[in-house]
Amino acid sequence: MRLFKKRNTISERHVKANKGAEELVPSGLMQRCPNCGLEFFANRLDKYRTCPECDYGFRLTARERLAWLCEESEEWFADLVPSDPLRFPDYGQKVKAGRKKTGLNEAVWTGRGVIGGQPAALGIMDPFFIMGSLGQMTGEKLTRLIEEATRRRLPVVIFTASGGARMQEGIYSLMQMAKVVNAINRHKAAGLLYLVVLTDPTTGGVTASFASEGDITLAEAHAMVAFAGRRVIEQTIHEKLPRDAQSAETVLKHGFIDRIVVRQEEKETIAWLLKYGGMQHD
Repeated sequence: MRLFKKRNTISERHVKANKGAEELVPSGLMQRCPNCGLEFFANRLDKYRTCPECDYGFRLTARERLAWLCEESEEWFADLVPSDPLRFPDYGQKVKAGRKKTGLNEAVWTGRGVIGGQPAALGIMDPFFIMGSLGQMTGEKLTRLIEEATRRRLPVVIFTASGGARMQEGIYSLMQMAKVVNAINRHKAAGLLYLVVLTDPTTGGVTASFASEGDITLAEAHAMVAFAGRRVIEQTIHEKLPRDAQSAETVLKHGFIDRIVVRQEEKETIAWLLKYGGMQHD
């Protein structure tokens, strides 16, 4: 009897029993790591949600990450909500679904957090809000976060998780790339630290802009870090990519990432970098 059936997603797979065993095998009982293929009972996942074999980090909501990352936090700009400039079909329904899944009004949590005793302006992108896509208000929240951090002389930490620009907003989405990067450049010009943590997946316009601008760039183990998707690249160059071509480990080898950090060590590592890596004040 085959219990597992591959899902058409990057991250997770679920139990799919045949009709005779459907009532005997509860949905969600098992997990399968998309990186190493380990199949294990889902209750082995703790708050960090990492594979017990290879440390791959399953996707987290922004609030799940915030719960173990910060001793205290204060949310900023929570009232900013997406607009629908192109009146794209069914876009409103996608926004409502994203709000329900994440408890956020947009695809990023922004605010002030204390990480290992070190204060920072913090942005956490949420892959469960329209795949963490970069919309007009996503960019606005990040820009306001960075500008407020510059005013308060706080370092900025951003966790990226995104499928890229939000197609439902067209050019308005693409404009956010330049807007956020300009805010980052002003922050750096003020002598302040900008730290990025790349999580699975970080792709598209986010990779092409603020995800690649960190003074220090960390990444989670086996995170997908890329611009274009594998299929698009293969159709363009008419060749098959190596399996690990878009993994954080490969990007590290080519010098675009400073260090791979497993989730269990992120808080301590970031706190150390905030303490010794740049200027900061309350």
